[in-house]
Amino acid sequence: MTENIQPTQGELEILQILWKKGPCTVREVNELLNATQDKSIGYTTTLKIMQIMFEKNLLSRNDSQRTHVYSAEVRESNIQSALLGRFLDAAYKGSASKLAMHLLGNHKTTPDELAEIKALIDKLEKNKPA
Repeated sequence: MTENIQPTQGELEILQILWKKGPCTVREVNELLNATQDKSIGYTTTLKIMQIMFEKNLLSRNDSQRTHVYSAEVRESNIQSALLGRFLDAAYKGSASKLAMHLLGNHKTTPDELAEIKALIDKLEKNKPA
């Protein structure tokens, strides 16, 4: 089911807030969005986006009190995998190695990041059947 979810950029920004902070009111999300944006986003705009996200089952809503509290209904890792899979297919014709070489060749990778990548490769190689 997650493979079919295609959140917009604005929806992703809201999801990232909820993944990091946990359940929040619309006002809390709006304040956090405005703290990270160059331009101000109105409360009603944030409310409308979050209502749409609720209808799309991206968010759940606790309306037991006057102020509704929203939570992410989708896991961050599931959305990342779905988005990466679509990007990989569209931009690299499904080749993970081309994507990895492009990333490593065009960006400054820290020694810690390289160590993590090497550890992941070692782990993947150990778990592969010969």
